[in-house]
Amino acid sequence: MHRPLVSLLLAALLAPAAYALDQPEAATTRTAKQGSLTVPARHFAVTAANPLAVQAGAEILKAGGSAMDAAIAVQAVLSLVEPQSSGIAGGAFLMHWDGRQVQALDGRETAPAAATPALFLRPDGRPLAMRDAILSGLATGTPGVLAMLAEGHRLHGRLPWARLFEPAIRLAEQGFAISPRLFELFSAEAALRNDPQAAPYFFDAAGNPKPVGTLLKNPAYAAVLRGIAKQGVRGFYEGPVAEDIVRRVRGHARPGLLTTADLAAYKPVVRPPMCNDWRSWRICGFGPPTSGHLTLMQILGLLDTQPAAVAARGITADWMHAYAESAKLAFADRAQFIGDPAFVTAPGGDWQTLLAPPYLKQRGALIGAKVMATATAGQPGTVVQALAPQAEQLESGTSHVSIIDAQGHAVAMTTSVESAFGNRVMSDGGTGLPGGFMLNNQLTDFSLNPVGPDGRPVANRVEAGKRPRSSMAPTLVFDHDGQLLMVAGSPGGPVIIHYMAKLLTGALAWGLPVQQAVDLPNFGHFNTGSLIVERGALTAAQLSELRGRGHHVVETDLTSGLQVLMHVKGGWAGGADPRREGIVKGE
Repeated sequence: MHRPLVSLLLAALLAPAAYALDQPEAATTRTAKQGSLTVPARHFAVTAANPLAVQAGAEILKAGGSAMDAAIAVQAVLSLVEPQSSGIAGGAFLMHWDGRQVQALDGRETAPAAATPALFLRPDGRPLAMRDAILSGLATGTPGVLAMLAEGHRLHGRLPWARLFEPAIRLAEQGFAISPRLFELFSAEAALRNDPQAAPYFFDAAGNPKPVGTLLKNPAYAAVLRGIAKQGVRGFYEGPVAEDIVRRVRGHARPGLLTTADLAAYKPVVRPPMCNDWRSWRICGFGPPTSGHLTLMQILGLLDTQPAAVAARGITADWMHAYAESAKLAFADRAQFIGDPAFVTAPGGDWQTLLAPPYLKQRGALIGAKVMATATAGQPGTVVQALAPQAEQLESGTSHVSIIDAQGHAVAMTTSVESAFGNRVMSDGGTGLPGGFMLNNQLTDFSLNPVGPDGRPVANRVEAGKRPRSSMAPTLVFDHDGQLLMVAGSPGGPVIIHYMAKLLTGALAWGLPVQQAVDLPNFGHFNTGSLIVERGALTAAQLSELRGRGHHVVETDLTSGLQVLMHVKGGWAGGADPRREGIVKGE
């Protein structure tokens, strides 16, 4: 298999303060599978990054469960079969539609109560290398996904809580076959070999990776889920499971600050969604602490200030130039302004100032026929905090789930442990059994350096109880009549924003069938020097034209993971990204 080292490449392209990992959360660019629905689903549909997780969601929906119920079952299975991407010790953002209103449920991790802006600084005042920060107890934040899902179940669940964990418990006890993607990732991850719980789970007695197709059982995870099923989330946030998580975080060679009190005190947040009009569609997503929706909508809005981009009906050199320049402007604002809204004040007191048409028109006027220099943040409104821009850092290790139930209710959930296999530490939940679940390293989504070169604070610096900035962008799209049209999202760290922009442009503006929109080539720009495009995406003539305009174009493999449901005549069509192992299932 060919391994696209997208994170390594991105690190080389980013600012000097960004750091590379030796094993990114990436895998083969294309998989030979039938992932999409061939006939529209009339009753329900579910798509996720692993067929076993999709099957669990379909089982719950067939049993009369809600979209929220199915999301819980899917997450429980993803934690087992795709531990490199998400898990019960991670976090998530979830958009929910109940036929009347949109809700945004925030299950993002939080920094421990003892955390300070100096969390990732060395004694000499310089930040740790990114890999050293990730492979540490310092990186683990208070997990949020289970508490968020429990709140979602309280609000929108139909089946009993315990029923939702049955598919994952069954798989954990009976075993599941190691997939090519899981094998490819853990076999090359040296740090897993050093963890006493993870090493015997992924590798044999001789230290060789267990091969593709091996039946992998996880009795520790099954036992933990049985406790959660019986006790509710108290079975995770209190007692032996919480104690074991804390023991492993604080007992690490580079110990972290997480305590059982942090776990017991965690609270999910139900936030107002951010809904914005784009052409004839209403696009609803998550506001800060994720940058996903704001930056995505900025890019789309800036593109609409460029006549050549508006007229385009496909990826051309003109359109790509306008896209890259729009992305640079949007990412400059992202780096300057966006952070946890409990700690960071929006410019002008409202995040919507970043999307105001006069502001976008003013910013769009900076786009010319040639490449602009590195963009700086604009002035969308009165800024009450003197902030420094954050240097771009890598994010990965994420998964997306899209679900429609029989009542037409929907869930778009993006869920993550941050890096591939989180901080590479596995907890058995205090069971003493083989296997377990991976701990997150979400705190490295904070700026490792709390100040900029001029000494001003970075908006996304570490602070006690704060939620790190994300790029996750779970999205619901409505048509001009207010009918739900699309449920979508993707993994990919900051490239999520570009994957979603590609999808919305292809499926909505260009009118492509949803699977064709998912299949479109990937690309992106982070305002850090290079335009990255998926290998083979552009013709030699297009590449030459872009380089003639001053772009430094780098071709690489970009492993998106779009999971999309879209309303069509007769029901719901689905698109599953061929670059990963996900499928769509519906009836």
